[in-house]
Amino acid sequence: MSSPLAVAAVSAVLRNLLDNGLIEAGAAVGNVVKVTAVAPDTINLQDPQASPQLNIFLHQLSHNAAWRNNGLPSRSSVSGERLSNAPLALDLHYVITAYAQADFHAEILLGYAMHLLHERAVLDRAAIRRALQSNPVNTALLPPAFQALAASDLAEQVELIKITPAVTNLDDTSKLWSALQCHYRPSAAYLISVVLIEGSKPGRRALPVLSRGPIDPGTGRDRGVLVHADMLPAMPTLLQLLQPKAQANARLGDTLTLQGARLAGSGHQLLLTHRLKPVPVLLTPSAINAAGTELTFTLPGLLADQSRYAPGLWSLRLRFTPTGEPLPRETNSLALLLAPDAVITADAGLGLPAASLARGGAPARVTVALHCRPQVLPQQSAQLMLGDMEATALPRTNASAPLQFEFPDSLVAGPQRLRLRVDGVDSLLLDLSGPAPVYDPTQQLVVPP
Repeated sequence: MSSPLAVAAVSAVLRNLLDNGLIEAGAAVGNVVKVTAVAPDTINLQDPQASPQLNIFLHQLSHNAAWRNNGLPSRSSVSGERLSNAPLALDLHYVITAYAQADFHAEILLGYAMHLLHERAVLDRAAIRRALQSNPVNTALLPPAFQALAASDLAEQVELIKITPAVTNLDDTSKLWSALQCHYRPSAAYLISVVLIEGSKPGRRALPVLSRGPIDPGTGRDRGVLVHADMLPAMPTLLQLLQPKAQANARLGDTLTLQGARLAGSGHQLLLTHRLKPVPVLLTPSAINAAGTELTFTLPGLLADQSRYAPGLWSLRLRFTPTGEPLPRETNSLALLLAPDAVITADAGLGLPAASLARGGAPARVTVALHCRPQVLPQQSAQLMLGDMEATALPRTNASAPLQFEFPDSLVAGPQRLRLRVDGVDSLLLDLSGPAPVYDPTQQLVVPP
């Protein structure tokens, strides 16, 4: 792969190619023709003694569509650790412009330049090395760490440099020269592809695979690919999580059902992970059918579980040893939405007081204080909705402290439907146990007058 000097090296190689070609052309293009690689607005067009000039200008760089996803991912999605040095694949967009004072001279220069690039549509490695022998890239301007990088790395990259004429319409040409803020001169556009720039920092490479599946102790060979005569996933897979009463969210104390494929085995253990809980919560399923397609488990709701869990989004996966295999496996993950359960009336079993409401203060407002099962962590966002009005919880430093909300004094007195939302997960306001959904009569607060 090339070093970061490769972009400048491409310009140097193109300039060397055109310079040598015009020298060989001799009197056909004039005795003195200068080949440069500068911005067009820096060229002095007012000097009547200026010699004919051919200029190469890199006006755009773009990512190469074929190479940009090669070698990804370059970093671990979990730890951020570098895995590989994914190449930076660039396409270089050039415009070649001819400048001359005499009639037809600019057209002659541009014609020779286009013919030279047509004849050398691919820059071979030997040509690149010859062009860079004189080290045209001024590395003295770079930091000391970069001065050791040789521009000739361009010749060692895996893909050759290709020169392709670029099709530009009148609108693109007008926009380019307007942006350059200089007078238009005869020019031709080219696409140079592809420059591959790769880092050299340490990464990781997986070892070769020695076996697929269990190894036969007699032969020392693996069992090979295991074929199942069905359309189900080949590996143990969780397919669906069923909530009680077809609710969207679960609560502590609920019994849930997991459906999947190839879950038969031993040592089943559920792993529940939350973004704010450093250690996964482990649960043992209460039952699993013989076919290995369904298991049930209960979310505990004891006093200790109020701080062990947190409302919001959890990730659920299953770890067990499949039948006939010596090592345990882990399934894919499913989302478990654990609903916050607002403590409206006092709960002696958990030692939680009833919710309190007060109207007054300056400015006048309605203050609501309530606890939640399980506890809401200080880092989580919480909103309380009474009727059609919403308030955000005030900041807290202790998870065991009650949630405090302040509503405007315009909050209507009397019973109001209650919804508590934590990290986007709502408490259960609807009762879906009947033929039609109804509001749960227990989920309301009486606002004082």
